[in-house]
Amino acid sequence: MKDLAAVERVSRAELTRLQLGRLQECVARAAARVPLYRERLRQAGASANDIRSLDDLKRLPFTAKSDFRDTYPFGMLAVPMDEIVRIHASSGTTGKPTVVAYTRGDLQTWSEVMARTVMAGGVGPGDVVQNAYGYGLFTGGLGFHYGAELVGAAVIPISGGFTERQLLALRDFGSTVLCATPSYGLHLAEAVEEAGIDPKTLKLRVGFFGAEPWTEGMRRALESRLNLMALNTYGISEVMGPGVSVECSERRGMHVAEDHFLAEIVDPATLQPVARGVQGELVITTLTKEALPLIRYRTRDLTSMDPEPCACGRVLVRIGRITGRTDDMLIIRGVNVYPSQVEHALTQVAGVEPHYLLVIRRADMLDSLEVRVEATAAVAAAGPDAMRGIAAQAKRKLHEVIGLTADVDVVPPKTIERSIGKAKRVEDLRPRD
Repeated sequence: MKDLAAVERVSRAELTRLQLGRLQECVARAAARVPLYRERLRQAGASANDIRSLDDLKRLPFTAKSDFRDTYPFGMLAVPMDEIVRIHASSGTTGKPTVVAYTRGDLQTWSEVMARTVMAGGVGPGDVVQNAYGYGLFTGGLGFHYGAELVGAAVIPISGGFTERQLLALRDFGSTVLCATPSYGLHLAEAVEEAGIDPKTLKLRVGFFGAEPWTEGMRRALESRLNLMALNTYGISEVMGPGVSVECSERRGMHVAEDHFLAEIVDPATLQPVARGVQGELVITTLTKEALPLIRYRTRDLTSMDPEPCACGRVLVRIGRITGRTDDMLIIRGVNVYPSQVEHALTQVAGVEPHYLLVIRRADMLDSLEVRVEATAAVAAAGPDAMRGIAAQAKRKLHEVIGLTADVDVVPPKTIERSIGKAKRVEDLRPRD
């Protein structure tokens, strides 16, 4: 097998030359084959010939998720349907899913970036990968599946749910790698504890967690309760699926596969680039996608970028933990609140589990926020007074972190519904205007 990770350690100048050539090809391909881009580029007065450096990226138009809706289902494709060999889709807010498609070449690229993803955790022949991401139209399951197979690991395509079967696989099949959403990983950790299994008797050593925002507190919980190293991953269906970026063992940000994805951070209000290290919206241009090239796609995900060299030796820039989405932001009594901020606050409160739900109501034109969070078994066993005391601590910590007074309800363990995929964190009961 070719050295898939060689490009991660080339000189920065060599990587930039590769990116520039691929960017020019992407723009030319989109202009020639996708009517939406032909018109957008015409309006912007830009063409592939105008791209002489990566700085010229700012001359190009943005793409938004609404463009998928407006061209549903296949209007964004740059190839005829007889070249499409795979179709995936993500749920849509208007009833129509966001449809993405792949050529055979795209699937090969996806497998290779996913191989590099799991290689960042040292995965290879001899590993047993328990893939608890969902299979189907969601891109997570098959992405990790093919990447792990490409590096020679044995894959258990167990998908999400079936918790008893998950435990059997962990014990009897000797799983060394776990792939899951962080919320489902925590659910498995609880199941391990309830089954009386000492996690140190399992062979797990690394987990790849993504598909939803999560915090360092959640990382600590996963690592201590599953006895593994937890690595953060990032992907987005429209761009490719998982495989866009992943942490190395240094765990100081997620390395972007820059030979395939050109990343920018912009101010979501002005769409202008932000200073290095400043949080903004992640924008991605695909450099090698055949079926669905995307130019300056607004992901709506909030993060920052660090271009400094990493101790691991990779030259690839790193993006920070996704702290939320611009469309996930809640405005409560004039205060901007992201669910990840609430999670960050709660993980600093001893006596609660990282299972929570934000309930938002409106009465007499005034919004209120209730945070329901589960008590640990020990706190619940100590009785109502102990739970009320923990609720008071959580209320103070939340005010300190988000600047808003919230009602905190500490509830017994197992009260908040579990999810086998992305966790539901918000229940917004305010009337729609």
